[in-house]
Amino acid sequence: MKPASPSTPVPIAPPGPRLVSLDFFRGLTMFLLVAEGAGVYVALGGAVSEQSAAGWLLAQFHHHPWNGLRFWDLVQPFFMFIVGVAMWFSVNKRLAGGDSWGRVFAHMARRCAILLALGVMLHIGYSGRLVWELWNVLSQLSFTILVAFLIMFRPVREQIGISLGLLLTTELLFRFAGIPGFDQPFVKDHNFGSFMDLVLMGKLNAGGGWVAINCVPTAAHTIWGVLAGRLLAGERDPSEKIRILLLAGAAGLAVGYGLDWSGVTPIIKRICTSSFVIVSGGWCLLTLALSYAVIDLRGFRRGTLPLIVVGMNPIFIYVFMETAGKQWFRDFVAIFVEGALGALGVAGAAAAVVSSLVVLALAWYLCWWLYRRAVFIKI
Repeated sequence: MKPASPSTPVPIAPPGPRLVSLDFFRGLTMFLLVAEGAGVYVALGGAVSEQSAAGWLLAQFHHHPWNGLRFWDLVQPFFMFIVGVAMWFSVNKRLAGGDSWGRVFAHMARRCAILLALGVMLHIGYSGRLVWELWNVLSQLSFTILVAFLIMFRPVREQIGISLGLLLTTELLFRFAGIPGFDQPFVKDHNFGSFMDLVLMGKLNAGGGWVAINCVPTAAHTIWGVLAGRLLAGERDPSEKIRILLLAGAAGLAVGYGLDWSGVTPIIKRICTSSFVIVSGGWCLLTLALSYAVIDLRGFRRGTLPLIVVGMNPIFIYVFMETAGKQWFRDFVAIFVEGALGALGVAGAAAAVVSSLVVLALAWYLCWWLYRRAVFIKI
């Protein structure tokens, strides 16, 4: 696979108008992640019955235990897809500004190295000791960005073929690698991905069934994001752009759910089966199409700014909430909020909900403070 290089003509696209829909989509995704870091979903879960309609709704904000799809299973694909969409615009902006392909590649390689380091660092923080673990989304993203970048100027059909090839490769390895003890393709801790965890890290994911080589199939999300960005930046009529996104998204849902319902390949987010990647990719495309149609074409932007500001520093606010947010800030705020509410006779689950919402509000205000001062922390 030969990437575009200084000796290969690169289709430089001059910077166009900013896609507010992309800012909104990214902001919504990051707001959901910040709310998770603030403990909102756990706190709300402790205040309602699991058997109630509210309990079912809150379950959608937690990963499915294995075979199935919940809303929260779409957040990481959203994140990786959005990175791909934004990459098309950012890379072309740099090239149009005079940067060479080599210089942009060096920037991307450095960015991926930093993301990998941050992902490992977060696992060290979770464990409270030095560990080598690669399950974090940032570690995964360091791989998917590099793959998507190296092929982003290839013909569209070739990029689609490569993305499907990544899915087929992992599907075949899971089914036919035939490694004793790891030859059950869709069984937790007994599949090819779990074997590779032993090779790469010398351990299995404790209880969750996550595997590090998820980065290979989910690279398709970032590749498809690049293609969506290429489409939106192109000269096609806006209505045709929406039609293509909707058709591709609907096809993703039909194929992904079809593979699961027919019993061919189950939808399992924790090992990123091909059916999961395809169906979640379909939801990514449909969400982008809806956002683009409503916000950029219809001009409906009222109420979008509070979400947009959260997405303007995505890596920073994610890392902050996964470190200081979870490991110190939540407990610190709870001392004051739950203490004050307890003095007023409000305690237990209700006080925990209020405390988590206060943490969320303060995290949002931090994003707003950075936004108002035009401070955008990039890597």
